[in-house]
Amino acid sequence: MPFNFTVSPDFAPDHMSGWFYFNTWLQRNLGTDIHLELFDSFDAQRDAIKAGQVDLIYANPYDASMLVRELGFKAVARPAGKKDEAVIVVPANSQAEAVEDLEAGVRLATTDDPDVHTIGMIMLEPADLDASNISQKDYDTYILVAKALLRGEADVGFFLKQGFDELSDLIKKQMRVLVSSQISVVHHALLVGPQMQDCMAELKALVTQMHKDEKGIGVLESMGIKEFESMSTEQTEFMIDLIDTLTI
Repeated sequence: MPFNFTVSPDFAPDHMSGWFYFNTWLQRNLGTDIHLELFDSFDAQRDAIKAGQVDLIYANPYDASMLVRELGFKAVARPAGKKDEAVIVVPANSQAEAVEDLEAGVRLATTDDPDVHTIGMIMLEPADLDASNISQKDYDTYILVAKALLRGEADVGFFLKQGFDELSDLIKKQMRVLVSSQISVVHHALLVGPQMQDCMAELKALVTQMHKDEKGIGVLESMGIKEFESMSTEQTEFMIDLIDTLTI
């Protein structure tokens, strides 16, 4: 039976092929069968995780807590220089110049990306806004959040900063960032489950050196990642503790 690999659904659509290239690269270098399955939503992915159908995952920081502390996953590596920050965005013609200018009843467009939504809600607190006095609509992707803002269906939107930066210049010019988080220590991570942990040492060596391999460099570029760096247990626990603190 092949191992099962999946990727947090918040990656940019342009990088979808990159994850398939990465999976092929892993199989060749590990000498084992790995099946990549991508999910359309976080809920569908979590159902697969809880059903024991995932052995390797490029996980968002929010889900890392469940994976590590409840299901026995271990961190292998993290993308160097890629931090998970959230931004609050408004249409370019919005009267709001700062978060404090937003008022009760504001229409929020967001996704089910849990860490981004959590951080976004924290950044709304200076305006005395919370779930009780805003109108929220969830969208499947950041592109749809952007469309909601541009069509006048929402007043404000939450984005993963990287997701916003990867939108086309044409779309970004029609929006404006009010505020960006500066947490710095929250990031995605490559985690390996109990059934695949016999391969962990070899897997870590491979991915943290792939930026030195000609084919590996091309694969990384297709994923929008410069290189992977090793992630220790201490670094993993620190990030999980921070996320848990934010979600209390």
